[in-house]
Amino acid sequence: MESTHLLSTPKKKVKIHPHTVTAKYATHTPFSPQARVHTHFPQPGDEGYDDAPSFEDFGSFLEETQDRKPLTGNRKWPVTLFGSRDKDGPDRPPGSGDGRECGARAVKGPGRGVGEQLASFGEASVSASRLTWVGLLLAALAHGGVIVLTRLASEHFDLGPLFLMLVRSVVQLLSVGVPLHRGDSPFGPEGHRLRLLFYGVTFALSLCCAYSSSAFISAGSGATSWRLATTALSATLAFLLLEEKLGLADGITTAAGLCGLGLLLLPAGDEEDSGVPVDPVAFWRGAFGWSLSVLAGLWMALALIGYRSLKERVGVATALFSVSWVGCLLAPTSMVLLQEGWSWPTTAPSWALVLGLVVCSASAFLGMTHALTRLHPALVSATQSLEIPFAMMLHLTVQPMVPTATEVVGNVMVTLSVGWLVTMKLLPSRGGGRRQREEYEEIVDSPIK
Repeated sequence: MESTHLLSTPKKKVKIHPHTVTAKYATHTPFSPQARVHTHFPQPGDEGYDDAPSFEDFGSFLEETQDRKPLTGNRKWPVTLFGSRDKDGPDRPPGSGDGRECGARAVKGPGRGVGEQLASFGEASVSASRLTWVGLLLAALAHGGVIVLTRLASEHFDLGPLFLMLVRSVVQLLSVGVPLHRGDSPFGPEGHRLRLLFYGVTFALSLCCAYSSSAFISAGSGATSWRLATTALSATLAFLLLEEKLGLADGITTAAGLCGLGLLLLPAGDEEDSGVPVDPVAFWRGAFGWSLSVLAGLWMALALIGYRSLKERVGVATALFSVSWVGCLLAPTSMVLLQEGWSWPTTAPSWALVLGLVVCSASAFLGMTHALTRLHPALVSATQSLEIPFAMMLHLTVQPMVPTATEVVGNVMVTLSVGWLVTMKLLPSRGGGRRQREEYEEIVDSPIK
């Protein structure tokens, strides 16, 4: 049997990288196996083996080039409306990295083993995740309180929804003190102010459309359709604009919640069987109200995605200030367009109701916006669907009434979907953690790093 040596008439190709060195030997022509020809790789002691460069030969080269800029470091990509495609996060000031990087540096050390590192990572991640989900659930309850307080203010004190939006926007302007105290610009950092303005305008427009729809349809139906449209559109737009998609389990759970919200929108049986002819004016007023609620969902979905792209640049207080000052401009304009009369609270209970509305709205905003820094926009909106069952429970305590079968089934489906979603996120399977640990140990013990 013949034997051919791979290094006969050798042609050496060496690729040098600041962090890796690759040496490759090849013949002048591409190698192709031949029949009855044995391929022989050089072994220690064979001719040509010592020609291969070692890593020690490049020691001086690495020392000379270790201070040079990496070839792929700090590569800037074009900036878009919903965020730049900068993979490495350029222009980030020293010490302003996110908590995950700081946690990673904190747990790494020569005296800490794999088990301690995994434990530290797990404790920090679970703790942050629990706080995020607790804040998100509290935000959903606060949103439910906003729905009930808005309905009570309109029914018992003749306070218009847009007037309530104006009051909450004016009071929440006090959030400007947080960025000023930190020495930051209340209008956002340079280079991101246009996107922050887009976020504030879309969020305020969503509130205007949602509050205006209550003048044409019931507040409960408007809030339900608003939440349904927000969840469905945020899942779609996040995939199209940010390339973030839901997992299979998250998608199924979110779809179940949407089905529950759809059941809540079904008309009652007595409304379907009534033979009274439909008034054209009432029909078109209702259609306009439904259109406003769906449009509010579209604006809110864009707002959630907009802040998702600004999560590392803009704080929650700065975002609240942006929504507030834009709302101070849009609310009076909407009041003029819809000819909503000016109303003012005159009694102590009305003032207490307005104050409670402001506190609930601010709390809901903070919890929901903070969750956007860690969670998918569709998951945030799906969790906020819990506001509908909670608002219904609060309304039944104030005005006792018998709910329909579709309302009961729909509220149960929404509650179960949110509960299952939170359970999946906070109680991961033990098999998944064990598999991740085995993969991590395999990488650490691997001779190729």
